[in-house]
Amino acid sequence: MLLPLAGLLVGVLLGLVLNVNVGFELSRYSAVAILAALDSVLGAVRAELDGVYDNRIFISGFVTNAIVAVILTFIGDRLGLDLYLVALMVLRSSFASEME
Repeated sequence: MLLPLAGLLVGVLLGLVLNVNVGFELSRYSAVAILAALDSVLGAVRAELDGVYDNRIFISGFVTNAIVAVILTFIGDRLGLDLYLVALMVLRSSFASEME
C-alpha cells in the first residue's frame, strides 16, 4: 500500500518541479487519462481493502481504462463530437460505485 502512495507523491513532486505545460489540443486527452488512472487506482484500493487485490488485474485494468478513454476522445475529435464526455461519465459512475 505504501508503494502506490510513494509513486503518487513522486509524480506530483515531479510535476511541480518540471513545470509541465500541456497544450490546449491535448488537454482533453490529459484529463481523460488522469481520470482513467484514478479510476484504476481507486479500484485497486478497494480490492486491497476487500482482500482480493491482484497486481495483474490492476495493471491490465489501468492500461485498458487509459487506452479506451483516449480512443473515445480521439474518435470524438475526428467526428466533431464530445465523446470524451462519455468516458468521463463512465468513469464518474465507476467512481460512485467505488465510494459505496
